[in-house]
Amino acid sequence: MSWLSKFVKPKIHALVKKIEVPNNLWVKCLGCEQMVYNKDLKETYSVCPTCGFHLRLSSTDRMDWILDEGTHREIEISDVVFDPLKFKDKKKYSDRIKEAKSKSNQNDAIFLRSGTIGGQKAVVAVMDFEFMGGSMGSAVGEGIITAAEKAIDINSALVIFTSSGGARMQEGIFSLMQLPRTIIAVNKLKDENIPYIVVLTDPTTGGVTASFAMLGDVTFAEPGALIGFAGPRVIQSTVRETLPEGFQTAEYIYEHGMVDEVVPRSKLKLKIANVIRHLSNNNVGNSARA
Repeated sequence: MSWLSKFVKPKIHALVKKIEVPNNLWVKCLGCEQMVYNKDLKETYSVCPTCGFHLRLSSTDRMDWILDEGTHREIEISDVVFDPLKFKDKKKYSDRIKEAKSKSNQNDAIFLRSGTIGGQKAVVAVMDFEFMGGSMGSAVGEGIITAAEKAIDINSALVIFTSSGGARMQEGIFSLMQLPRTIIAVNKLKDENIPYIVVLTDPTTGGVTASFAMLGDVTFAEPGALIGFAGPRVIQSTVRETLPEGFQTAEYIYEHGMVDEVVPRSKLKLKIANVIRHLSNNNVGNSARA
């Protein structure tokens, strides 16, 4: 073997060797359409540092962010019959569930933890839009009930972050039954004077909006979030009129009195902690007077 093949050729290959670059280093902002370094987004909790657009925050990142470090406690949700109708369209519903579990590393579209938020005790429920569009089936209904019962048991506030496309069609009437079930759970909180705070994130639609999502003692929304029952296109085709600009955005429904405040993500944790503190103090005073 000549010295050219033995020494020179390997050095040339080393110089021109293709460097493997991860494909998730940059994220395109849906607001300003600029490419944003993924590390920068992590530091701003998925808020574009250029235009302030709120990108969707993963459910696990949201839970890690909202609860104080070192206070997290997992809350298990009882198993439910996940395929009561043995539903099948292009795929079996059971297969879709398996795929969603594998993709999201969650058992369903909601998970629960307890801990503190700015030093205030709380049970937190986060809905996961990556799990079949955050659709509400029996497991989500059971999750809301479990969260409410845990909040009552440990006498702490319940905070829910919603993100859902609505009821889970593969469960039919079993999915629709979660609307009254979750409303009953919320009413139990109110009977026990347990603070209940809802944060509407993008998107929150369908049966979730028509049930527990709109019953908070205080209801916040993240900037730009899509919030409604049916989607804008469905409404426009039904009423056959042009919808107002910004229809069903968080800012629009705030102007029409459907939420208490639109809060930027950077200020949301402190806002929630202050509300819990205020409501808890009021409830103690009310209980003493009673």
